[in-house]
Amino acid sequence: MRILLVEDSRQLSDWLAKTLRKDAYVVDCIYDGEDADHVLKTESYDLVILDLSLPGTSGIEVLRRLRGRGNMVPVLILTANDSVAGRVSGLDTGADDYLAKPFNPRELLARINAVLRRQNAAHAASAIDGATALTFQGWRIDFRLRELRNPDGARVAMTSAEFDLLRAFCERPGRVLSRDSLLDLTQGRNAGSFERSIDVLVSRIRRKIEPDPQESSMIKTVRSGGYVFTPHVEVISTSGKNRF
Repeated sequence: MRILLVEDSRQLSDWLAKTLRKDAYVVDCIYDGEDADHVLKTESYDLVILDLSLPGTSGIEVLRRLRGRGNMVPVLILTANDSVAGRVSGLDTGADDYLAKPFNPRELLARINAVLRRQNAAHAASAIDGATALTFQGWRIDFRLRELRNPDGARVAMTSAEFDLLRAFCERPGRVLSRDSLLDLTQGRNAGSFERSIDVLVSRIRRKIEPDPQESSMIKTVRSGGYVFTPHVEVISTSGKNRF
């Protein structure tokens, strides 16, 4: 997941970038509003962390221009201005969340993950609206029948938990999914659900779909991040077939 960090304090920016990279994020740092506006016209990001008090062009103006171009990348405002007016201004301009300085890095990471989960859910819902099944590398996961078929067309036995987890992966290809977010997507916060259960289910699914479960190529582990589903996925719906 790629993050643009727009913060004029180089000391804070360096510390934040180091913190985020430990969580497997790719971070680019920008120190003023004009440079941020230029970069956002030419580059794609999964999230923007934006300080409001920037030299020259303010963070609010960067956000206003961004939304004016129709770019809906998630934006988390990070600023020393903790006034109600500041929060309202940022959120009204199109920010997805707002965190005041000073802050706890664990809270920042939690807010980043929450914003990205909402974005992932919206992306998946849009991509698979009306889908009856998804296919990847010859495999077919059928939502109506709740079954998985291999490239030869044979049905592969799966538990309900395995099916739900594989579906969550297929609906979000190419995105790093933390164990915590996978729990939310598949099991909720029911009593007895815990992050280790995701690892067990992933291991079972790998044994069923991977050519070599010991050298996984479809469900890859991301160090300190979770997992990513790598195949291209096609949606099968009543309107035809589409890739996302």
